[in-house]
Amino acid sequence: MSNSNKVNQATTTATAYWTVGPEQGELRREQLRAPGPGEALVRSLYSGISKGTEMVVHNARVPECIAEEMAAPHQVGSFPSPVKFGYLSVGVVEEGPAEWQGKTVFCLYPHQDRYIVPVESLTQVPDDVPARRAVLTGTVETAVNALWEAGPRLGDRVAVIGAGLVGGMVAKLLGSFPLGRLQLIDVDPAKRAFADTLGVDFCHPDDALPDCDIVIHCSASQAGLQRALQLVGDEGEIIEMSWYADRLVTLPLGEDFHARRLSIRASQVGVVARARRHRRTNADRLQLAVSLLADPVFDTFLTGTSDFSELPDVVQRVSDGSLDALCHVIEYPAPATETTR
Repeated sequence: MSNSNKVNQATTTATAYWTVGPEQGELRREQLRAPGPGEALVRSLYSGISKGTEMVVHNARVPECIAEEMAAPHQVGSFPSPVKFGYLSVGVVEEGPAEWQGKTVFCLYPHQDRYIVPVESLTQVPDDVPARRAVLTGTVETAVNALWEAGPRLGDRVAVIGAGLVGGMVAKLLGSFPLGRLQLIDVDPAKRAFADTLGVDFCHPDDALPDCDIVIHCSASQAGLQRALQLVGDEGEIIEMSWYADRLVTLPLGEDFHARRLSIRASQVGVVARARRHRRTNADRLQLAVSLLADPVFDTFLTGTSDFSELPDVVQRVSDGSLDALCHVIEYPAPATETTR
């Protein structure tokens, strides 16, 4: 039997993670068809758990009125469940166009050990980016889009509120800008060591410096957004990156907001930021994001690894807080004769 036939025979089925109810997930087997023209069969190496959006899905908190807008690119099923959801996958192309075969790729695909997608959905991972680190591509893309939204200028005073995965990523990218001041703000003093690793100044919200040109809010908390209104300078702008799902947020709009003519603007990665929309595609944005991951400091965001077979339990532990993670990595079994870089 040829090697090609062996691969085809081995990949007639796949295993995927599904959310099947509130706080309930399971691994399901499914049939895979053969890839067609312009398609690739990808064998997963790693995937990452999005602590924010995936936990909203896991807890059945996606508002019905925006369910369609919040669907992931390769999602199967619909909210609240059953739904196959996720978007941080790295694998290797086993079958497809000759120029793609054997390439390590990133894809906005759910947690699944093998899958078929159009090659247009793939982003090639550069040789200087380890496959495990490449699961962060989607998060870096989110941060890049926010910076295109914010448009920081030379000498700006910028604050990032929330030292989680997204906030830390935004602060790391801003660290290369010629800013006048940059602070990463969080209520947890233990986050100082994280900020030090990123090379960014850290402070508690009570000690944060005011009169910012831009405040980027990533804490997904009412208190964080309220503090952003206090820290941004007159006629300044807050870039809101948090997704509150079905939670209600109360703001003191009778205070700083109107009196100082402040602005709050949403940043959402579903479309390219308006400032670059006519000159950059989603594919351009992803390619930029993965290229930035050549910097080894991004390994700081990867805070643990579990086997694919453990995924249902891991998702629940991330959800209930018993597993503390920025980005928890899921590792897929590799053929015994192959090692991944």
